[in-house]
Amino acid sequence: MASTVEAPADRQAGFPFPSAYTILMALIAIIAALTWIVPAGQYERVASEALGKDVPVAGTYAPVQANPQGVFDVLLAPIKGFYDPASGMANAIDVALFVLMIGGFIGVVTATGAIDAGIKRAMTRLKGREKWMIPILMALFALGGTTEGMAEETLAFYVLLTPVMIAAGYDSLTAAAVILLGAGVGVLGSTVNAFSTVIASDAAGVPFTDGLLLRLGLLAASFAATVAYVMRYAERVRADPSRSLIFDRKASNEAHFRSEAAGAGDFTGLHKIVLLLFGATFAVMIWGVSLGGWWMAEMSALFLFAGVAIGAVGRLGEKGLVEAFVGGAKDLLGVALIIGLARGIVVVMDAGHITDTVLHWAEGAVAGLNRVVFV
Repeated sequence: MASTVEAPADRQAGFPFPSAYTILMALIAIIAALTWIVPAGQYERVASEALGKDVPVAGTYAPVQANPQGVFDVLLAPIKGFYDPASGMANAIDVALFVLMIGGFIGVVTATGAIDAGIKRAMTRLKGREKWMIPILMALFALGGTTEGMAEETLAFYVLLTPVMIAAGYDSLTAAAVILLGAGVGVLGSTVNAFSTVIASDAAGVPFTDGLLLRLGLLAASFAATVAYVMRYAERVRADPSRSLIFDRKASNEAHFRSEAAGAGDFTGLHKIVLLLFGATFAVMIWGVSLGGWWMAEMSALFLFAGVAIGAVGRLGEKGLVEAFVGGAKDLLGVALIIGLARGIVVVMDAGHITDTVLHWAEGAVAGLNRVVFV
């Protein structure tokens, strides 16, 4: 395992990069300012049964009365990002609640000790072969991406895989790459993804099997290239920790995650049951999303129920279960807030009637392009 190397002090020097919250609020303010400059306009819309929403009709763009957004609109945008106070309609509140339920679920699983004990056992079994975890795990995430568009569902795995990768001598960025890029290339080559390929094909009136071989080729090529890149980066970091892109966080990450792993007990039969329930929860989620018509509300309820069930099986007790669930949700509260802030950008664009203007400009830019150039 790679030895701990202190980060050079100059890595910390210079202007501190602002947080995601500051960046998003600045973007909301910038977009609000653009509503005073960019011409307002809208397309005519028609209901699409395949997409389940109204869609713009090409060639129907027309200027409309401008509605510039002011200071109060900027302040209200993050709230409207969660729900519309005027109509009571949900915006991103369902996604934010889903994130909190996943956080609580992970908090309960972690409190049982099953994750830490499982990591300790896995590292013992995989000693000397750690690098092969990367293609295997990326293949599983790519499978989820290409079949059901796995995205928000991967959040729980960051908590699980980060300590595994650090214990293997890699960095936390390797864990993020395995999950994000693995699922990403799966979505990129969406072979039978009902939420992109199938819906889009239905909307266009063509069989979703059209272009399947092309998508399979795209998936295979992008997966091979991505796995090779991640494995190369991971092995470079393992051989020389100073080559990590987040080397300045190496000491703090290792102190945090390795201290937890060091305190892990033996991997017991109870831990096996907990991890089986953990895996079964995601299997049920994939079934529900792919075949059962589930979305955020149903998935949130699943993780809430699974967290309670695992807490009971793990013998946490009522107080321990509640504290673990609330603590886990608290860990992802920042993510939930970012979701609302990000949606607030769209709220300001829509309220200022400049969303369709940007779409119209994009339509004009690609009109008449050769199909190969367009793709």
